[in-house]
Amino acid sequence: MERPSTTPHIAIVPSPGMGHLIPLAEFAKRLVRLHSFAVTFVIPNDGSPSKAQKSLLDSLPPSITYVFLPPVGFDDLPAETTRIETIISLTVARSLPSIGNELRRLAESTRLVALVADLFGTDTFDAAKEFNVAPYIFFPTTAVCLSLFFHLPTLDEEVSCEYRDLPEPVKIPGSMSVHGKDLLDPIQDRRNDAYKWVLHHARRYRLAEGILINIFEELEPGTVEYLKREEPGRPPVYPVGPLVNVEQSSKSAGSECLKWLDEQPDGSVLYVSFGSGGTLSFDQIQELALGLELSEHRFLWVVRAPNDKAANATYFSVYSQNEPSEFLPKGFLERTEGRGLVVPSWAPQAQVLAHRSTGGFLTHCGWNSTLESVVNGVPLVTWPLYAEQRMNALMLTRDLKVALRPKADAESGLVGRDEIARVVKGLMEGEEGKRIRNRMKDLKDAAAKVLGEDGSSTRALSELALKWKAKLVN
Repeated sequence: MERPSTTPHIAIVPSPGMGHLIPLAEFAKRLVRLHSFAVTFVIPNDGSPSKAQKSLLDSLPPSITYVFLPPVGFDDLPAETTRIETIISLTVARSLPSIGNELRRLAESTRLVALVADLFGTDTFDAAKEFNVAPYIFFPTTAVCLSLFFHLPTLDEEVSCEYRDLPEPVKIPGSMSVHGKDLLDPIQDRRNDAYKWVLHHARRYRLAEGILINIFEELEPGTVEYLKREEPGRPPVYPVGPLVNVEQSSKSAGSECLKWLDEQPDGSVLYVSFGSGGTLSFDQIQELALGLELSEHRFLWVVRAPNDKAANATYFSVYSQNEPSEFLPKGFLERTEGRGLVVPSWAPQAQVLAHRSTGGFLTHCGWNSTLESVVNGVPLVTWPLYAEQRMNALMLTRDLKVALRPKADAESGLVGRDEIARVVKGLMEGEEGKRIRNRMKDLKDAAAKVLGEDGSSTRALSELALKWKAKLVN
């Protein structure tokens, strides 16, 4: 039976949640635009697709299609102790029969050459092999983190205690040393299923035919060089970033905060946001508000209702039901009127960071947010909350020197208002802030260059595309 199309086709299996879907959508767009591929997103989920997912997928070019798989349930899991990494991994694992059916359909009706699963999707590899499709991993964060994933099975054998209790920092091969307490969240409790899942995936990384990573070489030159060295059993690594959405969103047209930014002087506003899943405790929100007020600098703050149980709410988009006036200090909104703007839950971040008035970004250090800042040359104040964000914060402050980090009080664990004001002033007006701004400008230039016609990330993508097209001939 003759196949209906000669267009090379890839299937992408993203984890639930927006954080991984956004860069994968950018990757798909580049593959379609530069190399004339067709792409199908095969999306496992545990409920009905979110509005954000749907609107992103519907905005993609016609040669990128998607299918939401039948939802899977988690009634058997204890709600209090089940971490997000376990839920993500199980969403994929429990969707395997549906993923297999979808791959069979694609293999019969298209020229399917590769399957790209993101970092917690290695259980899809067996289905890929069954249909003679090459399995790849899309790693949405840093090279340091990827090196740690490769090293984790060895670390697991060598260390008997919790990593945070090690007296010496953990040396990540080809990269930096990190204190155990700053390693990624899901490996902080080795008895929890989340740790077992991360270890399970880390062991399976060597089964991939290649790993695509959302960075560019100038961000982590040493680690990239180490990962690119040929080592028996380690798949080739392709730095294809920065994959960020720089297009204007229709949702933000005429947005209140963009109009407000239009009225502010160039580089004068500190943008404050903790990502789609981050929130702070009530007491910390109070200190942050009073610190911003004390700094006397302009700010645009995306604020959410406090969560005293955990400073990391959820991996999925959270929308705050409460009005900010209910949990901000009394009189704060009135006292900062004109100088500051508080918006509940959401702001068009890509456009805010690209705006001429934005001069700094206080961020949770999620990798998408970090890359958006780099692409726009916006210097940072780091405030990591969960996932791999403490490692990202270390890299940004210690290695790249494009960020400042406020210190928490040793007793209360809170970052106090005076410390917040000091760091904001340091970034927005101090000599150190100037040095950081210049370094970030260099990274911005490098990011633009790697995505240019002969840039390293463009070349890495071409290499991959050629490899995949060669499978059509064989």
